[in-house]
This record gives sequence, C-alpha cells and structure tokens, in this order.
Amino acid sequence: MDRKAFLAVVLSLIVLFAWQIFFGPKTAKKQPEAVQQETVVEAQKVEKGTVAAPVKPAPSGTVLSQAITGIEKDITVETPLYSAVLTTKGGTLKSYKLKHYRQTLAQDSDAIELVHVLDGMPRPLTVTFPESNINITPDSLFSSDARAIDLTNSQDSRRLTLTISYPNSMKMEKIFTFSPEKYAVDLEVKIYNLAGYSINQSPLLSWHQFVDPKLETDSYSHEGPVSFISKSIDRHEVKKLESVKLLGPDVAWGAFESKYFIASMISQNPTLTSLSLSRDAGNMVSVSLKGPQSLIPPGQTGVFGYTIYLGPKDHDLLNAQGVGLENAIDFGDWLKWLAMPLLVALKFLYKYVHNYGIAIIILTILIKIIFWPLGNKSYKSMKEMQKVQPKLTEIKERYKDDKQKMNAAVMELYKSHKINPLGGCLPVVIQIPVFIALYQLLSYAIELRHAPWIWWVQDLSAKDPYYITPIIMGATMLIQQKMSPPMGDPMQQKMMLLMPVVFTFLFLNFPSGLVIYWLFNNILSIGQQYYINKAPTA
Repeated sequence: MDRKAFLAVVLSLIVLFAWQIFFGPKTAKKQPEAVQQETVVEAQKVEKGTVAAPVKPAPSGTVLSQAITGIEKDITVETPLYSAVLTTKGGTLKSYKLKHYRQTLAQDSDAIELVHVLDGMPRPLTVTFPESNINITPDSLFSSDARAIDLTNSQDSRRLTLTISYPNSMKMEKIFTFSPEKYAVDLEVKIYNLAGYSINQSPLLSWHQFVDPKLETDSYSHEGPVSFISKSIDRHEVKKLESVKLLGPDVAWGAFESKYFIASMISQNPTLTSLSLSRDAGNMVSVSLKGPQSLIPPGQTGVFGYTIYLGPKDHDLLNAQGVGLENAIDFGDWLKWLAMPLLVALKFLYKYVHNYGIAIIILTILIKIIFWPLGNKSYKSMKEMQKVQPKLTEIKERYKDDKQKMNAAVMELYKSHKINPLGGCLPVVIQIPVFIALYQLLSYAIELRHAPWIWWVQDLSAKDPYYITPIIMGATMLIQQKMSPPMGDPMQQKMMLLMPVVFTFLFLNFPSGLVIYWLFNNILSIGQQYYINKAPTA
C-alpha cells in the first residue's frame, strides 16, 4: 500500500509537469492538400428548368486592372463594443480596438488592438483574385459611400459600401454590415461583369498580421494561425510557415489568434473553400480563405460572402456563430467535456457573487462535496493502514527472504481488517482529470482575464504577484503530510516531505485562480481528514 500511495502522488506530480504535452497548444495536424476546384458557377441563380447558355471566356491575356490614382481616405466606425478604422486603399481594415478590454490593468492602458501590420505591408481583409483575370491589388483605391459610421447610440445595423470600377470591364463592391451589439461583421463582395466576355474569378480573403519574433509571449498559449477544417481544430506554428501552404477543402473558418482574442474569417461555403497559410521574410503571416474558380457571364453578377468575427474568445459569443468557432478556446481535446460544465457553473455562480475569486471558492466547495464519499473512503483506508503498520513491519521482517509468502501474508492481513489496498490512492487518481480540466478552464477562460479577487490579487488569470497564495498552499500540503500515516520506507518518507516544496515552486507561476482552487481544496481536505481521524472506529 505504501508503494502504491507513493506512486499515486508521484503520478500526480508527473501529470502536472507533463499535462502540456497532451493538453497544451497543438501543432497543426496534417490536412489533405487543397484540391483545385474546377467547377463553373454562375453568379446569379438560374430558374428551375432553364439551361444556361454557353459563355465566352475572357480573351487570352486580358487583365482587368486600374492605375493607382487619388488619395487614400479613412472611414471610422464606432460601436459600443469596438472602434474600427477602414481605408479606401484596398478596402481594408486599418485598426480595430476592443473598448472593453485593456492591454494591462492600468486605468490608462490602451484598448486591445487586433490589427498589427507594418508600413508597406498589406492590411487585413484584403480581397484579391489569384488565378483569374481580375487584377485588384492591396493598393487599389476604392470609393466609399460614407466617411464615418457611429452606432454608439443606435440599435440598428449600418452598411458601408466600398466600390472600385473598371469602365466597360467590371465593378467590384465590398459591403460591410456593422451591428452595435455584435463583434461579428458581415462582408459581401459583388463582382459586376460589364464586359462582353465572361470574367473568371478566384476570390482570396486574407488576414495579414505582423509577428514580432522578439516579442515574448505566454509559453503555454498559442499565437498564430488557427483553422477549423473538416470539424477538426488545427493550430499552426508561425516558425514552420516558410512557404505557402494550402489545406482543405471544407474549411469552416480560418483565423489569427492570441490567448484571449481572435480575428476570424468564416466562410459561407466551406465545402468549396480552402485555406492558404504563409509567412514572408518580414515576418508577416497571412491567413487566407481561398474560394473556387468560377465564371461570371456578361451582364451578370458574382456574389460571395463571409462573416468576420473580431473579438474576445468568449465561449457564448463564439458558439453563437454556429460554425465551431468556440473550439478556438484551448480547453484541451480530451477533457473539454469536463471543462465546459465547470465553466457554466463558474459563470452561474458569478451572476450571484460578482467576484470570480469567490465563485472559484464556492465551486471548490461544490466539487469537494461531490468527492466527499471518495475522500472519506480514502482517509478511512489511511487510518486503518496506520493501525496495521506495526503488523506490516513485522510481516516484512519475518518474510524478508520470501517475497511470495510476504505478499500472501500482507493480503491476508488486509482481508482480515477489511482494508482495500487501493482505497487511499484511487480517489487521488480520480480527481486528477478534474484538476487538469480546471487548469485549462482557469488558464484560458477570458472571464478571468483582469478579474480581481481581493487586495493584492487583481488578475485571476495571472500569477500571484507576491506569491502569497502559493506559499500558503504549500503550507497546507505540509499539514496534510503531517496528518497522513508515515510510509514504511525511509527514502519514500524523505521524498514525500519534499512534495510540498516541489508543488509550491510549481505553482508560483500558475494562474492565481488555479492556486486559489488548490489552496481551498487543501483546506477542506484537512478538515475532512481531521474529522475522519477523530471519528470513533466502527
């Protein structure tokens, strides 16, 4: 029993160190290379029973383009949730700041900015047409039907139309629809064929992001491209994107993510959409949704659309998109089923106490109540083991040269005293998944970002700045060690005494919300063990 209990504790420590291998940020899974879509799609619906007439393709070498003339202009968009700046240069996004999220805890800290590009780089939400005869570049100048949109005191959505025209050839419109109460923006792109021949198109919607190689990031989180392909979440390492990489089709969405925020592009036709990933020499990462090649007959219009979600990784908001965007929150592949109910419970408790630190404590109590019967069995087993310890020592001495007889005598002793050899360690093993699920939850739930508890703990997603809670937690572990029966092997006893020290150093940099859970779980366990030890033996 001593060895098994010791192995259970050591296993717990190994799990704490190694959990990231199985539950941390995942590298991209290998997806099938994109298959070029060789379908011909009419832009306008053909009435049922009507056969489309043959279309004349564009003459060889024909390129629809425009010289860059005019002055770049900015268009501002204000909503209760964000401030955005678009530009007529490329009809792209210049800035997007989240009003309810600051970069640091300081009151004068800037709002979170989701657009990060350097001068001269293409900006996010560019729409180009590779493999077609439409040559619209990121520098092409659009006209705008508005200079500013203010939805701060409105409940209605508002459209912004950016237009670029090529006389006697084609006209393109990028129509953005902004809503005052949503982070999601609808984007509709229309191609009007004004020529006497068919226009072929192959749309590419791109999010461009500069990644500073010198910037220190959280080693436990992923910053870079992420995608949802064939109902599978893939996180792609920036340093491995040395050339253009095509994945798909069946791409529900592609995005650029950080730990708590995401800039995502959602396809309205995933079965015909592929994903393009690349990184250039200037560390600009491009995530693009690539549509199929199609033909627009003369005098007709090609239409394709997207939903753009730019905002926090709030599970409810992501889930509302209905495309699996909530999978961008890294709750782990194996224990997501356990982390989600815990998140629901935590948010439910917060509605009443308005403090996530207190909500974590209440959740800890509820979890302890659920595991209370297992805990009782564990402590009772430990108490019985303590009582028979002298007899175990005597058996080991008597049969030290015959392990077979020694094991038989030990099992007979357990049977006569109705002791389950696994009774002390099994409850510990069962609770390990709960701990890991809570780690994922408390580490990645945006609800805890910059959420205060008391006094010195003002961010439950960050470590305790003064290391007070992990030190107290280590002390509670030491108390538990003193209350537990000593192990027969002196070397194991010394190892067990080191466990509180090891766990204390391990928890120094853990999110303070997780440390609070473990601390109060220890306090409740001490109380439970004290009660069992003082209870009369039946």
